[in-house]
Amino acid sequence: MLSHTLKKTLTAVVAVTVLALPAVAQEKLKIGFIYPSPVADVGWSAELNHGRQAIEAHFGDAVETIFVENVPEGPDAARIMNQMAAQGAKMIMLGSFGYMNDGLRLAQQRPDMTFIHASGYKLAANLGNFQSRNYESSYLVGMAAGDVTETDTIGIVAAYAIPEVVGMINAFTLGVQEVNPDATIKVVWLNSWFDPPKAQESARALMAQESDVIYSLYQDTPSVVSVAEEEGVWVINTSSDMKAYAPNWLLASQIADWSSYFIASVQATMDGTFEGTAFWGGMADATVDVKSWSDKISAGTMGKIEAAAASIRSGEFHPMTGPIMDQDGTERLAAGVTIADDAMLGIDWLVAGVETRIPQ
Repeated sequence: MLSHTLKKTLTAVVAVTVLALPAVAQEKLKIGFIYPSPVADVGWSAELNHGRQAIEAHFGDAVETIFVENVPEGPDAARIMNQMAAQGAKMIMLGSFGYMNDGLRLAQQRPDMTFIHASGYKLAANLGNFQSRNYESSYLVGMAAGDVTETDTIGIVAAYAIPEVVGMINAFTLGVQEVNPDATIKVVWLNSWFDPPKAQESARALMAQESDVIYSLYQDTPSVVSVAEEEGVWVINTSSDMKAYAPNWLLASQIADWSSYFIASVQATMDGTFEGTAFWGGMADATVDVKSWSDKISAGTMGKIEAAAASIRSGEFHPMTGPIMDQDGTERLAAGVTIADDAMLGIDWLVAGVETRIPQ
């Protein structure tokens, strides 16, 4: 047996050895980002990428981020997200509605990973989704459109007829009607998130039909905005502030800021507390806002816009509050009734005043 003195000596040696060992660096969290369009200075993918940059700024060396841009929905997206997982990513941000089913499949196969998905509705324990209440800001910019139109015809270049876009068109139309009940809305459906030539062609077609305000709804480039500036037609855009592309004819820009949500999701992944929940940010938490209001909006309407914005932020007002009739004259919401969140997330009808139908 060891003597008492020898035991004390060995204990001291072990203690010194442990203290002398270098601290083991915590492994970086590798996070993948998949974008449906090229990352430019403005647009949907640009805003998602600003969220990625916010993560890097917040967490520093504790994270490593990678991204792939301009990824079509379907097999290419599935291949890339699987490659990211194989390369050691422990978290993936899926930046398009059409990535949903492939992302869910991978999340079920890889319970050791976490996923956040833009605009979808499916969830898993390790897959959450995020949306913005852009219908709130759509209502406000609709009021501005109703104020400046002289032809009472307003055109929308819309990406896809998914519930999020349909809801934004409805809220926009109701905002228009709040200040101009005589105005009507025409829509061109692109069935694409990124098709600049077709978007420009569609904008010109709407102008040819006397639309003197164009709403660029989820066009991920300033293509529509630039055409409007060239033709001297008012334009409103989504996702980023595009004032630089239409210094004279931009009416307003709707923006979304994902930084806080992305940072919270990364922290939860690091802490092991991530839950697959649905996040729906709005004006109340600064996920949604409007920038670059034109000074050509009348003072009276701008005052109404500011009052409506304050009521939305406080929760006192919801743009989809009845009475609201659909295109066929059916009452969808009775007087004083506000649409429920689940109904808004699945909305598949357009309000009266929109001439164009939802494609089947």
